[in-house]
Amino acid sequence: MSSLRPLLATWLLLCSSGTAWAQLPDTEADKPDADKPADTHAAAPIEEPPLTVEPCAQALPALRMPLTFMPGEVLEFDLDAMGAQAGKMTLRVQKQQNGQIPVLAEAQTNSFFSKVRRVRGSATTWLHPRTLRPRRYVEDATENELRRKVEVAFTHKDRAIKVDYQIGQRNKGQFNYTYDKDGLDVAGSIYLLRQLPLEENMNVCFDVYGVRRLWRMQGQVLKKEQVTTPLGQFNAWHLSGIAVRLDRPKQKREVHVWISDDARRLPLAAVGTLDLGTVRATLTGVSRPGEKRQEAGPGKEEMKW
Repeated sequence: MSSLRPLLATWLLLCSSGTAWAQLPDTEADKPDADKPADTHAAAPIEEPPLTVEPCAQALPALRMPLTFMPGEVLEFDLDAMGAQAGKMTLRVQKQQNGQIPVLAEAQTNSFFSKVRRVRGSATTWLHPRTLRPRRYVEDATENELRRKVEVAFTHKDRAIKVDYQIGQRNKGQFNYTYDKDGLDVAGSIYLLRQLPLEENMNVCFDVYGVRRLWRMQGQVLKKEQVTTPLGQFNAWHLSGIAVRLDRPKQKREVHVWISDDARRLPLAAVGTLDLGTVRATLTGVSRPGEKRQEAGPGKEEMKW
């Protein structure tokens, strides 16, 4: 998850991922704080210390090699929001450019969901081929005819993230962040997760950029589960986490991700919460060089675990 826009964005909805993965827009992320007292004649409230987010206890572990993905891999996802199909998302691994691996994410709402929120857009992350840390991340999305453009630069030597953005015809804006131990973006984070040496009860913590903000993702590998997907049955690792916005810790997002326990480490599904309610991305198609294409067949639309 702006079109590819919030965290689940992160991988939501991959990540997004939404990731992280597909980032469906999250209007709450830009709301002003509503914690001020309504009665201006009331006594001044007792000041409380600002909320802080606990730092990661440790950095991410060394990645497993070789990579589970390669240039030419295409992953296709169905996006669901509030129990209804909302659109499609595609992730494409491209050929190396200037020593980096570009990954392109494209998402678009369907005609039904466009009555609620019409979104289409793309995001590209450039990943280091050995560390899978991003050097650059770019979004270009249109939400209800309002265009949003974002360019993010990562300087890992200084743990710095510079965000340049523009919404419609408004003046350009900029944010500067410093991450803790690991700094990722919502589109690329799922590819790094595919390379982790996953095991039960393993803790995972990193900072992730999404929706022009920096979030701390603290999660755990719960256990290995058997899941039934539109592509068939898989043994999969279930990861659960909470993403906390660093500049506004009261704003949190719950995230669940399932990654296949096989040589491909496919991101089978991601589920998260946004201002819209529960949002889910489900893998429905896989194309990889040298392999037969996999796609969902009739009557295999549901995911069960």
